[in-house]
This record gives sequence, structure tokens and C-alpha cells, in this order.
Amino acid sequence: MELFVVNRNKDIADLSANYLFREITQRKNQFLQKNPDAKLINLGIGDTTQPLSSSVVDSFIKKAHALKTPEGYQGYGDDFGLLELRKQIASKLYNNRVDEADVFISDGAKCDLGRLQLLFDRTARITIQDPSYPVYIDTSLITGKNEIVYMSCSPENHFFKNLDELPSTDLIAICSPNNPTGAVLSHSQLKSLVDEAKRRKSVILFDAAYSNFIQDSSCPRSIYEIEGAKEVAIEINSFSKLAGFTGVRLGWSVVPKELTFNDGTSIQKDWIKIITTFFNGASNLAQQGGLACLSNDGLIHSKNTALYYLENAAALKQVFEQNGYKCYGGVNAPYLWIDLKGQKSWDVFDHFLTYAGLITTPGIGFGPSGEGFLRISAFAHKECVVEAVSRFENIFKKNKKEVYLTNF
Repeated sequence: MELFVVNRNKDIADLSANYLFREITQRKNQFLQKNPDAKLINLGIGDTTQPLSSSVVDSFIKKAHALKTPEGYQGYGDDFGLLELRKQIASKLYNNRVDEADVFISDGAKCDLGRLQLLFDRTARITIQDPSYPVYIDTSLITGKNEIVYMSCSPENHFFKNLDELPSTDLIAICSPNNPTGAVLSHSQLKSLVDEAKRRKSVILFDAAYSNFIQDSSCPRSIYEIEGAKEVAIEINSFSKLAGFTGVRLGWSVVPKELTFNDGTSIQKDWIKIITTFFNGASNLAQQGGLACLSNDGLIHSKNTALYYLENAAALKQVFEQNGYKCYGGVNAPYLWIDLKGQKSWDVFDHFLTYAGLITTPGIGFGPSGEGFLRISAFAHKECVVEAVSRFENIFKKNKKEVYLTNF
């Protein structure tokens, strides 16, 4: 009997598996097989650990109870999101620099990053920071965009490469504060980015998911703090790091009405077509929680939670710097980017796992420019960070035989 098999999508076929996190899991499991009683501390994952605020949880409960009544039941919501939530985001997070009609609520920044790629032709050339969050590259490849230009970002260029040093580009993917380096772009750097995008007629995909961690008032939390940015930039953000919604799933994108394709048609109008085709709107419960996050109590809770993680980052940064390592990030971002003095990042990962039970993230997993660096996440319980600091100190003070499996 002849079998008829549909051809595989070649863009997915060309997409390699996520080597980084698969490899980390494999090495962790191999270690645990040999050392089943080891108490591992995970400083690798960028997942939040602190509980939600009471006002947010109360809003979930209230909305959930309403759904069991004829008066309070709600089915599909607006495809673009709850109008009041869009208003509050525009007002409280952007100080009305953007119009509420340009704010589109979603189920998370990562989801939007993928859907936004559908706006642009597969022949579009995209420039991506190196190192960077792997999803920028993966979503480019999976939508057929194979012309990728890597923008090498290092301590030598202050983690920002001038675009005039690079080939022409259609799209520019930028994250500030950056994952994994923790670097934050200054006003002048963002202005040069916007100016160059205007000159090249490029569109910036600006990921601001960690903006709530910026403590330096001179550093923009939004690209729309730069004059003219609405003509060239889409901004993506999320409640995941703002309010601990990593499991709740709620985000938004700002797609300004001023943005157009090279033929003059509206990018926003095409974005609306994508939303209404691929998406039925964010969870009603999650959006009620989002409104609570933007209340005065909610915003105070978010600020205090960010400071909690930044205190973790400061403690971790101190132990490395005291032992002669250069550390970047950790001040306006929850990630540390540690210069390993020429050591290979996987070698250092294995060393910390084997002799201290600490899981980190090798920099090479974020791109070629990440080799020789290690990312450490401050998203952990404070008591875990205190213990991790102690283990790092033991590693630095003693040789591996003295600390092997005896301190955890």
C-alpha cells in the first residue's frame, strides 16, 4: 500500500534543537545519578520565585467566583485585550507616551516575539545581538528568515555595537536590560539606534521584559522615551518579570500606528490581522490580575520584588568580584555576566556543578560572543543565594578535593 506523506516544513527542519537547555538538563541528571542525595541550587533559570501580591491573588479569586454566576460569566474577551488594562499600561508604565490603542495584550512576550516575525517577509535581513536570548534567532529561522547578522556585544564595546559598522538590515532585535549580559542601554545609545533605524528604514523589535529592574533613572525603561521611536520601533513587554506572572502568562506589545512597511501600508493593521487569526485574547483571569498589578499596591509590590532579586544579585556579584572576576549586570538587571578569565564556559559550568552542586548557564549557549562567560540568575530564594555564596567561597578558597560533595 502506497503511503502519502506530507512534506515537512523545511524552516522547522533547519531549526536545531535548543542545545543549551537540553545539555544543561542532561548534565544535571547525570550528576544526580551519581550523587542522588546532592542538594542542588539552581542559579541558571530565569524563572521568578517570589509569591504574587495579595491584591493580585484576590483579583483572580473575585473574577473566578464571578464566572459561576450568570451576571459575572464572561466568554471571549476583546482580541486586543481589556480596554482598561490597555489604558493603565499606557498611563502608568509609559506615562502616556504611547496611545492605549497601540497597546495589544497577549499571553506573554515570548509568544509575541514569535507572532511578530509573521509580519515580515522571509527575505528580511535581521540583526541580532550576540550574545542574546535564543528565541530571537529561533523565531527568525522558523519563519524562514535565514539572513541573520550577528551584532557582537562585549565589554570592549560596552555591549553595544554601532549599526553603522554593520551591513544593511531590515529588522533589529534588541533587549534592554539584556538577557544574558544584564547590560542596559543608555539614552544616547538608544537614540543612536533609533536614528540609524530611521536612516536605514529598519524596524526595531525592542524587548523590554526586564525594564522593571532598571534603577538608574538616566537609563530609559522604554524605547519610546526616545524622540521618533514610534516611527521605527515595536516594543514587547511582559508581566512575567514585572509581577511574577511567569506561570500566569500575560504580556503586551506596543505597535504604534506611525509604523509602516516600505510600501507605506500600516504595520499595525497587519498586526491586527495576525492577532485575530492566531489568537483569541489573553485569559480573562490573567488580565484582571494585570489590572491589580498596576494598582498602587501592585506597583509597590513589583518594585519591592525587583529589589529583592537585585539584593540577591549584589551578594552573588560580591563573591565573584572579591575573588578577582569581572562581573557585568546585576545592578539594573537580575543577571550576572561573569568573565571567566579565558576558561571555557562549559568547563566552569561542570566545575561548579561537580564540586558545589550549583547550576549556572554557560555563556556559549547565548551565541559565539558568549564563550568565556557564565550567566548567573538572581531569581532564587534568598536563603538559596546565601548558601550559594558560601559554596562559591569554598570553591575559591579550597582545592576541589577538599570541597567535593562535602559541603552540600
